[in-house]
Amino acid sequence: MATSFSEKKKKVATRAAVILPWERSAHGQDVRAAEARLEEAVGLTASIGLVIVRKDILLLRSRRSATLLGKGQVDSLRIAVKADQVDVVVVDAKLSPAQQRNLETECGCKVIDRTGLILDIFGARAATKEGTLQVELAHLEYQRSRLVRLWTHLERQRGGFGFLGGPGETQIEADRRMIGDRIVRLKKDLEQVRRTRGLHRQARKRVPFPVVALVGYTNAGKSTLFNALTGATVYAQDQLFATLDPTMRAIDLPSGRRVILSDTVGFISDLPTELIAAFRATLEEVAEADIILHVRDVAHPDSAAQKKDVLGVLEGMAKDDMLEQDWPERVIEVLNKVDLLGGPQALPQTEDTIAISAITGDGLETLLARIDARITQGMEVVRYCLPLADGAASAWLYQHGEVVQREDKEEQTDMTVRLSAEDRARFERQFSHIQPLIA
Repeated sequence: MATSFSEKKKKVATRAAVILPWERSAHGQDVRAAEARLEEAVGLTASIGLVIVRKDILLLRSRRSATLLGKGQVDSLRIAVKADQVDVVVVDAKLSPAQQRNLETECGCKVIDRTGLILDIFGARAATKEGTLQVELAHLEYQRSRLVRLWTHLERQRGGFGFLGGPGETQIEADRRMIGDRIVRLKKDLEQVRRTRGLHRQARKRVPFPVVALVGYTNAGKSTLFNALTGATVYAQDQLFATLDPTMRAIDLPSGRRVILSDTVGFISDLPTELIAAFRATLEEVAEADIILHVRDVAHPDSAAQKKDVLGVLEGMAKDDMLEQDWPERVIEVLNKVDLLGGPQALPQTEDTIAISAITGDGLETLLARIDARITQGMEVVRYCLPLADGAASAWLYQHGEVVQREDKEEQTDMTVRLSAEDRARFERQFSHIQPLIA
């Protein structure tokens, strides 16, 4: 994979200006929303080690096809870039290749748009084989549309072969072909990763343990909550996109039932389409989850808008048949960071909403109990008569179910157990000599 922009620039130039083009017609006079969006862009830029020396909101009367920004705004930006010795301008918007090239020419420095910035962050964070494959695919899809900007020697040609001679192919044609070939190979590799993940999920279903997936806006505290519940040491920082690779751990609920907790990549507004496609395999963990914990940074001033963005992504997954239509019934909303608001008692809670602090641990026991209760809702209560000598059957029920009542008699043990439909079917196949009675 090509070296990311941040890796190339860290040693040479780290001074950045963050610019947010803001259209009055689209957003009215919502200054707070614009400021929140700018601060998010600043956080994204800082997360790859760049030093922000300037940040501005530029109100757009109309979009110019050449530079997106107005002529006066471009002139002011050029002066500011020179005065602040800016090495890179981050434009928090989607730029066309021509707009990006023209702004670089006007400013005399590197310019990247929101898509390029997020791609660069993903490139710096992804650690597993799957993550790096996904990032490389997203980078190449993005670069393929920008070869006009990347290459300035389009007149160069490679000669023909053998007796044919001829003009050969232009450099851009060769580069486009190489990128296309690499994209095909990456998609095959990712398909293999998806098949492998599918086999892993099938293996878990045979165990099976319910899966609880953490989802939420980036920097909502998912990894901190994951660590608090599992005792793991997943990378968790006050940083956007700290987690890019799904991590899974088994935890025990108050009933003794075991579940698998999955930490996933954070969502963000205006996620580039290149990333939505490339990270489909990562999002599949959410699709397979029995319970979805929607972790929200309830102390964030834009928490409501962040919630809307997350739910929008999940709804999009449902429309693309990546997620079952009943997904809202599986969601528990987790209001995190209540320590910044005075504690869990400061917020109203319902059956589908619970307030916690992953940092202080407030509300975590209640959260685990709520997960336990939600899983129990879909389970059956069955009574079995087990021969006293059949310790294997008894141990199996203790391991996979919740023993509600047990009565030991002279020749048998009556055991009332709460089981999922899958577990009940597995038990009755494996121990077909034991007759069930509905409790």
